[in-house]
Order: sequence, then C-alpha cells, then structure tokens
Amino acid sequence: MSDHDEFLKVATAAKEAAAELAPLPRAPKDAALRTIADALVARSAEIVAANAGDVARARESGTSEAMIDRLTLDEGRIAAIADAVRKVADLPDPVGEVVRGSTLPNGLELRQIRVPLGVVGIIYEGRPNVTVDAAALCLKSGNAALLRGSSSAYASNVALVGVMQDALADAGVPAGAVQLVPGQTRESVKLLMRARGLVDVLIPRGGASLIKSVVEESTVPVIETGLGVCHVYVDADADLGMAVDILLNSKTQRVSVCNAAETLLVHADVAEAFLPLALKALADAGVTVHGDERVAAYGAQVVPATEDDYYAEYLSLDIAARVVDSLEDAVAHIRTYGSGHTESIVTRSQPAARRFVALVDSAAVGVNASTRFTDGGEFGFGAEIGISTQKLHARGPMGLPELTSTKWVFTGEGHLRGV
Repeated sequence: MSDHDEFLKVATAAKEAAAELAPLPRAPKDAALRTIADALVARSAEIVAANAGDVARARESGTSEAMIDRLTLDEGRIAAIADAVRKVADLPDPVGEVVRGSTLPNGLELRQIRVPLGVVGIIYEGRPNVTVDAAALCLKSGNAALLRGSSSAYASNVALVGVMQDALADAGVPAGAVQLVPGQTRESVKLLMRARGLVDVLIPRGGASLIKSVVEESTVPVIETGLGVCHVYVDADADLGMAVDILLNSKTQRVSVCNAAETLLVHADVAEAFLPLALKALADAGVTVHGDERVAAYGAQVVPATEDDYYAEYLSLDIAARVVDSLEDAVAHIRTYGSGHTESIVTRSQPAARRFVALVDSAAVGVNASTRFTDGGEFGFGAEIGISTQKLHARGPMGLPELTSTKWVFTGEGHLRGV
C-alpha cells in the first residue's frame, strides 16, 4: 500500500469517527478517557520498551541530553500522563454549551451552541506525552485526533496510540477517534497538510521552522501556535525590586518554553538605577545579555546585540535588551520584533498600564506579573492544546472551548419568512 493510500485509510477512519463522536454526551467520553488512563498504567512496560528503542536511536544519532530527556518515558512519567488524562475527564464538557441566544420579535428562538471542530490534525516535535495530551483534549471536546509526531518518537507514539485505540474499543467509543499518521518521512507531513476535506483544522506545536512550514504550505486551515518572542518592559514608574523579580522569573523559571521572556525593554528614566541591578541578577542566574550600546554602558559582560537578537526566540539562558525613551517606543519595538505571544509591563502607574494594555497587540498582556503565566493551567482552564498567536477562531491559551466551533439552531412553530 502506498503512503498516500495508508494516509487516506487513517484519515477516513478519523473522519468517520468524528461523525460518531460529535453527538456523544459527556458520560461515554469521560469513561473512555478514564479507560485510557488505566490502560496506560497497566501497559506501561510495553510503552517503556518501545520508548527505549527511540531513546537508543536518539543517542546513536548524537541527540543532546536535553532533547533525550524530553523524549524519555518511564513508569513515573506514564503515571503522570495518565493522571493528566483523568484531569481532562473531570473538566466541564464544552460541547452543547449555549454561547448566546434570544427570541426574535416574531417568536423565533435562536441559540448558538458549541460543536466539535471535527478532525483535528496535530503536528508536533519531540515529546511523546503530547500524543496522549492532544488525543485526550480532542476526545473530550468531541473531536477525532490525527497525530503526526516527530520521527524520533515514532515507536513510542505507535505504542501509545495502540494502547489508546484498544482502550477506546473497550469503552465502546470508535477506536478511529485517535489515529497516528503512518510513516516517518516528510511526505507523510505533506499528506496531512494537504488533506483538506478530511482534516478540519491543523495545529502545529514546535519550533519556528515547523510552524512556518505548516502555515505556509498547508491547504488545511491552521491555528498558529507557540512561537514566543515575549517582552518585559520596565516602565519609568516601576518598582525596581519587583521588576528584577519579574524579569528573572520570566526568563529563568523555565527557559525552553514559549512564554519565557526573550527581550528586556527599559525606560531611559530608570536605566541608571535598574540596569546594574538587572544585569547582576541575570549574570548570577547564568543569563547572557545581548544589549544595545545604552545597555552595555552598565555592564562589561553585555554582548553587543544584532538585529537578529531582537527577533530571536532563544529558548536558552540568553536575553536581548534595549533602552527605550518612552512607553510608545517600547510598544513600537514590540510591534516590530514580537511574535504576538505575551508582553508584560512593570509599573506603578495605572495610566501607563492601561495605555500599554491598549496599545500592545498580543495574545496576552501582563501588568506587574511574569510572562510565564500565559498558560492554560495557570489561567484555570485545566489543560491546553497550545497557545495561539493568531487572531481568528482562537487566541492565547487554547483550552477545551477553543477546540470547538459553533452552530446556530433556530426553532419556530411553523414560522415562514414573508419577505
């Protein structure tokens, strides 16, 4: 069977499963999720064995230990993945929720209700836990999941999807609701990106090159996620101690995530007082600062910044820095170099905070808080499929409601249109 025929088989199965999932009430979906969680734990030895092969191949190919750690599964990590699935089962079901409704003057009743998207394709890198997380969120929201993980985790993903499909069958839910795109070549990715009509929406999760490729090449509608060139702006009226703490948390609490700060902007009025404090704190934390000449004046350790540094999503212990002359200059910098993810202002001035929030056009804007709070779990959504940096359909952390669309239902009593 050709790659195209194999893909067509699994995509068609997902499409058929999506039609069966859409009308299901909450109870069978939650039961299926709990069956998946139990099966993951019960068959953890099988999953760990498959994962060991992926890890061995990664080491042979010279993969970094940091990436190998993200790839590795053990019984403890599988138990944690299973617990996350149970937490998804406990979340409210968005399907059927009435978004708005009214009764027209002629007595016709209108309701706009949430419905599943259908088949959600997800392209992602590295971590096999995403295979289960994404499948669970799709199932809870009534969608079929068509998953294409990285080739480095292929054996792990085959094992995980096999366990989930068996569990779905045991729970009486269509096993086709969770599908793995067959193959490990670039061609399998292209088939998914061009499956318009079989796949309703595509969500890429990974680095800048992956997201750019999917957005530019896909004929399936794409929800752009993840790329985070996030900024911390220290205003003229900032509490400097608070600003140092927020900066360090935003940059160093976890460097390899999309909501970590990548650029520091400092108002010229507080540069002399703030930058020596900030540069020492960053140096003590092992952070390399790539700064302009005005930043470099306050620290010999500052590396001269290039234009590319201000566009960079480092995902490492590096940060770009610049001194700006006004809040408006800070906003202009963010508009030029930012990715529309998360920006945060540190200020005691309510007018400055309001103006910053009004002018910054990003998915999330913080006031006197770390950029690291842009997260579905931190926002109280329970879980997220990713963080959307685009403007249509969903923006910011995407929880279960963002994995739905809506339909209009209008109910009459023999109503006829007269004009």
